[in-house]
Amino acid sequence: MSIEKNVQTVKNFLAALGSRDKHGLLALSAEDIEWTVPGEDWPLAGTYRGHAGLEKLLQKANETVETSYPEPPEFVAQGDRVLVVGFATGRVKPTNKIFEDHWVFDITVRDGKLKNIREYVDTQALARAAEIDASPKP
Repeated sequence: MSIEKNVQTVKNFLAALGSRDKHGLLALSAEDIEWTVPGEDWPLAGTYRGHAGLEKLLQKANETVETSYPEPPEFVAQGDRVLVVGFATGRVKPTNKIFEDHWVFDITVRDGKLKNIREYVDTQALARAAEIDASPKP
C-alpha cells in the first residue's frame, strides 16, 4: 500500500478509537495485531495480541481512563510505518487523578490493516495518576 493509504488507515483507526467503535477498530486491525503498552504500575501496561487482546485492552482502557486530545496529532510515515505524535490530557477513573501525556504511537500497517502498535507514553505520569493514596484523608 502507499504511504498515503497507510496514514489514512491509521487516521481511520484513531477516529474509530475516539468514537469507541469496536467493530471499526477490529475491521482495521489484522487478526494477529499486537499492541504493546510499556510500563509498570500502570493498569494498561502489557502486550495485547489478536482481536481478543485488542478487545481486552479497549475494555480495560474504558474502565480505567478518560482521555481527550486537545490538539490534532502529527503523522510521520515511511514505508509500512506510521508514527503518530500527540498530546493528551485525561483522568484515571479509579483515582480521579488528572494526567498530561506526550505520546508517540509506532504503528505498522500491512495489507491495509494495523499489524503492530507500540506506544511510547509518559509512563511515570500515568503511573502516578493511577496510584491510590495509601493514607486516608482526614
